Amino acid sequence: MHAPAKLNYPIATPETFTKYDNFLFDIPTRYGNFPTQWKFTRRSGTLPADFGLKPPLLVNTAGVFVSSAGQGGGQESTVINSISTLAHHGIIYVPFGYSTAFAQLSTLNEVRDDCVVGPPWGSRTFAGGDGSRQPSKLELEVAENHGSSFTKIVSRLNRA
Repeated sequence: MHAPAKLNYPIATPETFTKYDNFLFDIPTRYGNFPTQWKFTRRSGTLPADFGLKPPLLVNTAGVFVSSAGQGGGQESTVINSISTLAHHGIIYVPFGYSTAFAQLSTLNEVRDDCVVGPPWGSRTFAGGDGSRQPSKLELEVAENHGSSFTKIVSRLNRA
């Protein structure tokens, strides 16, 4: 597919999902959907049977941030589509929301396709067709805010 070689990043296995309670997933976007490699349901279908009657992911939470080559890449659709995969595993989806970063998300300093810097679904960036574009200062600020917001929410859920 003419993509540059990737570094040797670790691959999540079904057991990975039993070791952690909270996840922030980075999903590359392709025409409004996630790549097959991200759809971990293909590798984790036996988890409930392997670990007893209680589905092991039932107490987990996840947030999502996305990247696409350019505008019109379907970033919001990718997040919405990912919620189905999370739901099948009993993972509670934690949206970014506008309340934690409304000023950043509603700025017109960096206008994008379907909304400005990021939707309430999760932070995002554009990588460029060849992957060379780096996130802007504002995109990085929004991503940091997203991570902080996610941490605060899941900390409250874990205390409950």
